[in-house]
Amino acid sequence: MPLGELVTLSQAFQPHTLVHKNLQPMIMVTADMAGPLDSPLYGMAEIASQLQDQHPEWPQSLVGSPKGVDGVALHWDGEWKITYETFRDMGIAYGVGILLIYLLVVAQFNSYLVPLIIMAPIPLTIIGVLPGHALLGAQFTATSMIGMIALAGIIVRNSILLVDYANHLHARGLPLDEAVVKSGAVRAKPIILTALAAMIGALFILDDPIFNGLAISLLFGILIATLLTLVVIPVLYFLYLRRKEVNPPPAEHPAA
Repeated sequence: MPLGELVTLSQAFQPHTLVHKNLQPMIMVTADMAGPLDSPLYGMAEIASQLQDQHPEWPQSLVGSPKGVDGVALHWDGEWKITYETFRDMGIAYGVGILLIYLLVVAQFNSYLVPLIIMAPIPLTIIGVLPGHALLGAQFTATSMIGMIALAGIIVRNSILLVDYANHLHARGLPLDEAVVKSGAVRAKPIILTALAAMIGALFILDDPIFNGLAISLLFGILIATLLTLVVIPVLYFLYLRRKEVNPPPAEHPAA
């Protein structure tokens, strides 16, 4: 049956679709980047800066939709939102992990100050991670953050080895300074060997386009933090124990 016997053909203009988000009318503009920079975030930041200079009356929203808009407003979404949520969740996980490590070390050493000394090398990993990315020309990605979270456990393990062995030697009657120095000398070899093993394992994913950030964090973070741990931890722990021996806590008097 011919289609013309069923319908009547006529020409007309189709009205534009009105798109809404959160009950507010919106126009979606999509774009991508081409060039040496692989992340659209740099292009977004450049456009946002230029729009802020040319149209300061246009409010820009990076997190959450704009509210109470009377005119034109900009809401950045897409890859920026994914990146923000990823690093936000990674940061929360990093903080929770450090808190749990602190509580475990408190339970092990029955002290609130010794865990702070043991965890002191954790910030030192940044000295290796960020320059490592800059040296290799790599972007700091979500996998790089995963590497930093893993570094926290690796570095704390090395510190525990040093502090525990220093306590063991000092309890056997060795002077404080000799106990701290000997703990660093004796534990240096296993600490360096385990660090080399982890670094060699990270070499195999260094050229991976996704996990190269994880490899760079592990390589440079372990390298710098291990070397500094062998120096920083003995010095800090020696100062702590010497001050504790010079100023012992007051003795508790039995109740009458």
